[in-house]
Amino acid sequence: MAPKSILVICIVFSCLFIGQLEAQNMRYNSFSGGGGGTDSLEKRDQSEDSIAIYYRLYNSLTIRTIDTSINDFYTKFILPYTNYHLGNVGNASKSYLFNPLQRGGWDAGFRAYESYHFTLEQTPFYQTTKPYTELGYLLGGKGEQLMEIVHTQNKTQQFNYSFAYRFSNAPGNLKNQHANLNNMRITANYQSKRKRYASSWVMLFNKAASSENGGLVNSALIDSLSLNNPYELETRLGISGASFRNPFNTNIATGTTYKENSFNWKQTYDLGQKDSVVKDTVTTYLFYPRLRFQNEIKYQTNQFQFSDANPDLVKYGTYFNYNLTAGNLVLFQDNWSRFTNEFSLVSFPEKTNPNQFLQLGVGYLQMNYHDTLLQWANHDIYGLGVYKNKTKNLRWDIQASGKLFLNGYHAGDYEAQFSLSSILNKKGDRLELWMQNSNRTPSFNRLGITAFPILKLNGIDKENSIEVGGVWGQPRSGLLASVQYKLIQNYQYFGTGYQPMVYDKTLSYIKGSFSNKLHLSRNWNWYNELTMQVVDPNAPLHLPLLFTRQRIAFEGNFFKNLYLSTGLEFIYHSNFQPDAYMPLTGQFYLQDQFTTNNRPVANAFLNFRIKRFKGYIRMEQLNTLLATSNQLGTRYNFTAPNYPGTGTWLRVGIWWNFIN
Repeated sequence: MAPKSILVICIVFSCLFIGQLEAQNMRYNSFSGGGGGTDSLEKRDQSEDSIAIYYRLYNSLTIRTIDTSINDFYTKFILPYTNYHLGNVGNASKSYLFNPLQRGGWDAGFRAYESYHFTLEQTPFYQTTKPYTELGYLLGGKGEQLMEIVHTQNKTQQFNYSFAYRFSNAPGNLKNQHANLNNMRITANYQSKRKRYASSWVMLFNKAASSENGGLVNSALIDSLSLNNPYELETRLGISGASFRNPFNTNIATGTTYKENSFNWKQTYDLGQKDSVVKDTVTTYLFYPRLRFQNEIKYQTNQFQFSDANPDLVKYGTYFNYNLTAGNLVLFQDNWSRFTNEFSLVSFPEKTNPNQFLQLGVGYLQMNYHDTLLQWANHDIYGLGVYKNKTKNLRWDIQASGKLFLNGYHAGDYEAQFSLSSILNKKGDRLELWMQNSNRTPSFNRLGITAFPILKLNGIDKENSIEVGGVWGQPRSGLLASVQYKLIQNYQYFGTGYQPMVYDKTLSYIKGSFSNKLHLSRNWNWYNELTMQVVDPNAPLHLPLLFTRQRIAFEGNFFKNLYLSTGLEFIYHSNFQPDAYMPLTGQFYLQDQFTTNNRPVANAFLNFRIKRFKGYIRMEQLNTLLATSNQLGTRYNFTAPNYPGTGTWLRVGIWWNFIN
């Protein structure tokens, strides 16, 4: 029996064994009542297994609940289905959909691994009646592993803390493709008993370490493998013939390592009207804020590194047009630190509606950079404003915000957003319209502030983007339709792996999306997700015209506690010329020599939930079972020139939450 099969069986039996021990402990506790009482059989109190838990995201007032659905595996996976990677989870990643940066101020310019990070904007602040823990483990092909843990609890009614950790390790399908990810998030949230003072802390730690193989030396050989194993093919980086898979290895000899650490501390103190409610000798304190003093402090560090301990001079010159001298190691490293101090005043015109407020503030940002040769420092001073008005009946929601850099390196940068949403009827149909405008200085690595071999742009032409859009949804039927239109002046991109460029004309982009859920029968559902993108044909931007995901699933509640969702999933994009990737600079760049000829990705899945236990079993890339042909396209789907995707791939994952 294969070692992977033995490992899976051991995990399953371990879970069953732990469940039996837990059940035995509960039976023992029910017989051995404390305090010297008489032995008795007690009926289990179902309320012991219940919990009230909710959360809100950073800088959001919207209350959210824990997602218990099982029909979409990608709510648990480390990447969304709209992103692709260079053949292995943890390698450089890019979206099939156009998502340009639309904010002013600091940006180092290295964004190929951002999709794997924990972010401040997606940080949850919980409130819970009991300690809550979720454990997750996923085992994939070639020794791929993903482990997660989330824990939160209220120490008191006023104080909550949470901890989240995620680790991914994947040897990959090709040589020199190993990648591992580490993400950790620690939060704490406190509100005083009288509700005047509040404080929140967030610490984030992200590390992405990925071997770089530069792609295959000869991609055509992937269709004529002697052992039907792509691992036998030679790659453009790494030591030829010396690579071997090790699912427990976390060292990167030739590759990229990005680190991001941040600390955020927000404090607020309110002036307003206090009140209280007394019920059954219990006093509940109320407070209606009218004026809020808010201070937010951030400290962030970033390190971007590419290194090669055993560089091959011939390969660097042949495949990457980069000349090395014998005996030299390759090391490019940028180090950044930023300190931000922001102060705001928030006014609440209506005391009983905290969703209506006006915020005005000012902030100071200190930026410091260093590498092995250069040190650089500068600052920014900016002003900000936010207005929000969500009516009590939730019928209308208006939000406008803006940020303008007044002084410093990024003076003249700005970002502004406006949105208007409304609940149209009692069925919950919703309409939202928005507009966004931003003006941003080119990223630092495009302006010569980097140790990486990136050529400097001539001049500083700020990129200006305007976006308008709308979305309409019917929650009952699962229907969602949206349209988005962008105009970008001075669009920034990489024309080669080393040369950033600016498009001196106006780039236009239109995106239309539609998704719905169709009930085919009592237990059969069809999930349809479709996106179309239209770009100015002369613009330096290549995107698939059509991108879609289709799922047909057999779903329902079978037996008392079993919820099931099983079926087929198809993900397809029309042929296009994907960006090439330069490992030495960590940049995707424009190319017109390679066009994809990919098949729809076909995945079979079996998802289930039994009480608080979730299981996901997937057989992915079934499309690779058929050989390459002119009618069906290539066997292996390519995500970039010389970067093939995986073959047939099995993933088995479990997520289990506990109420302590």
